[in-house]
Amino acid sequence: MKTRQKGSDSGVLNQELMYLYNTGQNFECYHILGAHKHTSADGKQGFLFSVWAPNARSVSVVCDSNGWDRDKGVMIPHSKFGIWERFMEGVQTGENYKFSIETSDGKIVLKADPVAFYSEVRPATASVTADISYDWGDKKWMKHRAATPPYDRPINIYELHFGSWKTHEDGSYLSYTEMADELIPYLTEMGYTHVEMLPLTEYPFDGSWGYQVSGYYSANSRYGTPVQLKEFIDRCHAAGIGVLMDWVPAHFPKDEFALAKFDGTCLYEHPDSRRGEHFEWGTLVFDWTKSEIFSFLISNAVFWLSEYHLDGLRVDAVSSMLYLDYNRSNGEWLPNKYGGKENLEAIEFLRQLNRVVFERFPNVLMIAEESTSWGGVTKPAHEGGLGFNYKWNMGWMNDILRYMSMDPYFRKFNHSSLTFSMMYSYSENFILALSHDEVVHGKKSLIDKMYGTYEEKFAGLRLLYAYMYAHPGKKLLFMGDEFAQFIEWRFYEQLDWILLDYETHRQMMEYSKQLNHFYKEHKAFHTNDMDWNGFEWINADDADRSILSFIRSGGRERIVVVANFTPVEYGEYVIGVPSAGEYEVVFSTDDKVFGGRGIGKAKYKAVKKGFGTFAYTLKLDVPPLSAIYLKKAPRKKAEQEKTLSAKKKTGKTAPPKGKKTTAGKAKKTTGNKTSM
Repeated sequence: MKTRQKGSDSGVLNQELMYLYNTGQNFECYHILGAHKHTSADGKQGFLFSVWAPNARSVSVVCDSNGWDRDKGVMIPHSKFGIWERFMEGVQTGENYKFSIETSDGKIVLKADPVAFYSEVRPATASVTADISYDWGDKKWMKHRAATPPYDRPINIYELHFGSWKTHEDGSYLSYTEMADELIPYLTEMGYTHVEMLPLTEYPFDGSWGYQVSGYYSANSRYGTPVQLKEFIDRCHAAGIGVLMDWVPAHFPKDEFALAKFDGTCLYEHPDSRRGEHFEWGTLVFDWTKSEIFSFLISNAVFWLSEYHLDGLRVDAVSSMLYLDYNRSNGEWLPNKYGGKENLEAIEFLRQLNRVVFERFPNVLMIAEESTSWGGVTKPAHEGGLGFNYKWNMGWMNDILRYMSMDPYFRKFNHSSLTFSMMYSYSENFILALSHDEVVHGKKSLIDKMYGTYEEKFAGLRLLYAYMYAHPGKKLLFMGDEFAQFIEWRFYEQLDWILLDYETHRQMMEYSKQLNHFYKEHKAFHTNDMDWNGFEWINADDADRSILSFIRSGGRERIVVVANFTPVEYGEYVIGVPSAGEYEVVFSTDDKVFGGRGIGKAKYKAVKKGFGTFAYTLKLDVPPLSAIYLKKAPRKKAEQEKTLSAKKKTGKTAPPKGKKTTAGKAKKTTGNKTSM
């Protein structure tokens, strides 16, 4: 892409690209803004600096090379575009720098570069010149990703906060390289398909967990360099692990060194606090009426997907972008031009964001954290939707966690908490997320949310996960929940790995590992994930015993799921199945290796007796607080030969090979009455 034009160093930026930035159409603005290695027309080497600051009286580059003297780094304005530039001879990679901005009232403010590729480690706030070039080794991964839609693939995401997964003994962070050494083998062994990182953009306040971004283009310096982060991602791809990152376009912090009142005016934020400030979070909101904000943020998404080969972004706090009255009282918000509460400009931003991303990066994951019932979040933008391809299922999460914390005696009166999600499960493309937000701020850890005794809590957590992984939708689990960390997540210390000294937690980790691999290896649990062809109720209405039974289907595979949400064992529990034969238990949360009691048989034989719409029934031993998965056992060779012989005697044979039995292409199944 052309980023420079010939001429003197007093004006080397491409005017067309600056124009596109101003009109919201430059989606690679990081090529013209920021700090870039540059060789002048007369062969001098250094860095070319440029920044958007249309309301500044003057702007200078101050850096290590010029002794932080603003008189030695005066920038040249492109007044038409509001962009300033300056070539600085002799500036080296790794130098600290800022922009010294003189506001219209004569005040001098020092600002970090909004498009810096690297930053000082907090609490220092300078930007750092960087060469982020990297020789990638993931060509095969990227080619396969671009050719493979995600909808029928297993997606099982391990959500991770980089600074608190593991630390050194002194509490200091592991570097990107050290995390690659430790994390990638762990993810592979545990059977996760993706890792989703809480924001790795630069941020000043540790307690924000990364959600108050000061450097949108800057790889987080706490853990190493941009090149080391790229190597981490490259190594994940080599191991077959996709990499996602949380991305925060909804708001930004008020820190004076960053975007707030950047050129002395509300440049990035809306000038009216009723639209420009998030009162609850104490942060500022982007001014969605400005075209330059579209260029800045969409370019940022493109930057991370292009330069860092991320496999997707989880867009944070989408609900706060959609509604002008989000968490605001009367008088604290302004209606749109039609008098409504919809944020029309932010909605258009999200649509444009997803249009651009999917045009350039087919089959990446664009995931919305959207907690309301806004329609069409995962509907394509050209059809009037927001254009994401996935959305967190917050309704399912709230219902199931409330249900699992409830005394089992009362669960029969709240049975709809289990079944209601299937009323809307195919209205969007959902991810079932048990995220970091559910294990902080006094909400308790997942294991501690479970009702009952110590033993029942572990049984309940195994049941929760088994129900989750059998339920339609992709999966996400926050770190530590795979081995049942008892305390809430604390961002300032590593997980309680010491719990693995105890058998129950080791068994829980083994359970999570085997469930992950089962999910990944069985098509019934991840193909047909977005339509009714993949799901059929057996019995959704057994509220008295708080038991669910259903079938998941994918390809030629069918798996029967029975989940008992009470601490009561049920012998000879009857369910319907579609065909005769033996059904074997292929997974049980009550397996002794997981800490269960091992109740029940390995196989059950179906008998010819109707049950609802099913012609056959099974009588099962259902353990307390458990889920079991069953598959029809393959027929033995002798039985197959006997059946074949019988068909020959009656003249029932297959049609001649190659002869078509129907005209045209086979029709897609529209119902669920497929054989097992």
